[in-house]
Amino acid sequence: MTITVTVADVHQMTPDVKQFRLVADDHTFEFRPGQHTHIHFQDDDGEEVERPYTAITQPGTGQICLAIKRYDDGTASVWMHDRSPGDEIEIDPVDGNLYVRETARDAVFAATGTGITPIFPMVKQYAREGEGQAHLVFGERDQDHLIFRESLDQLRAENENLAVDYVLSRAEEDWPGRTGHVQDHLPDALDAVDLDAADCYVCGVPQMVVETADLLEDEGADEERIFTEGWEADAAEE
Repeated sequence: MTITVTVADVHQMTPDVKQFRLVADDHTFEFRPGQHTHIHFQDDDGEEVERPYTAITQPGTGQICLAIKRYDDGTASVWMHDRSPGDEIEIDPVDGNLYVRETARDAVFAATGTGITPIFPMVKQYAREGEGQAHLVFGERDQDHLIFRESLDQLRAENENLAVDYVLSRAEEDWPGRTGHVQDHLPDALDAVDLDAADCYVCGVPQMVVETADLLEDEGADEERIFTEGWEADAAEE
């Protein structure tokens, strides 16, 4: 059964990502940070469309926020970017495979692009509750498209057990940090984490997820403690 929510406000986060605050009447969203909902709508041909998007807010309230990147050839993202305050949307309860398993263990978070949307609330939760060391490696094409950068920088400044590395795929003159691909920097970036005993969470395009999971396993991570949404391997083979 779907839940009817109303678009309360829309915020432009980056040149192609908008944040939508969705409010439900008489419903409290209970979920684990990192999990996602599905939006439902009919396209111009009357066909039912269903797409997953992560709740980037914390659970326990009657509202959730979704950060959605617009793709020019994307049916759902274009439809969502046309939504305005007051519009109603049908969504599913929040669920999914990405959530923090154990806050007592060290944690590795790896994300590219909008794969940061489930990782961000998980990092926030770990910063608040985690007892070990955590390291996030987040890749994007340039600085303008680094979603949540200010919030992540603040979390890093306030929590000595959290490290954050950004990796840009496009080199920029004023960028002193890492460049290239997230996978290239993981071994070097994770020196402070006990990888043998860490939980690893990965989200991004399928090929990146598969390659990162393989790399983490090669570096000593337990295969059963590497968590993704679970569909990426099949998608990467297509």
